[in-house]
Amino acid sequence: MQQQEWIFIAIFFVIAPILPIMPIALPQLLRLAPRRANKAKLETYECGVETVGDAWVQFKVQYYLYALVFLIFDIELLFLFPWAVAYNQLPLFAFVVMVTFIAVLGVGLAYAWRKGALEWQ
Repeated sequence: MQQQEWIFIAIFFVIAPILPIMPIALPQLLRLAPRRANKAKLETYECGVETVGDAWVQFKVQYYLYALVFLIFDIELLFLFPWAVAYNQLPLFAFVVMVTFIAVLGVGLAYAWRKGALEWQ
């Protein structure tokens, strides 16, 4: 009986490396396009408009700060939704934990606001 259990592990070790390699190797084997890309395919393309000047532009750090704050509160919503759906069935402890969670995020928002991270200059 123990020998049969090890067979499944051996099969797993044989198949496991094949699965991530297959999506990479299979298109290379089946591709019908020429192996060398022509000049038109190597050009920068964005929304059908030819680029003018340098395509690399530095963004203000402010954009990233807004994105991070949005991401934090968006993830908070993911935690709040199941709690709100099951609110009537949860004990008092769950309510206290969620209020603590919201309070911690509120303190973080107040900190970001006080530091001026939400002010656009």
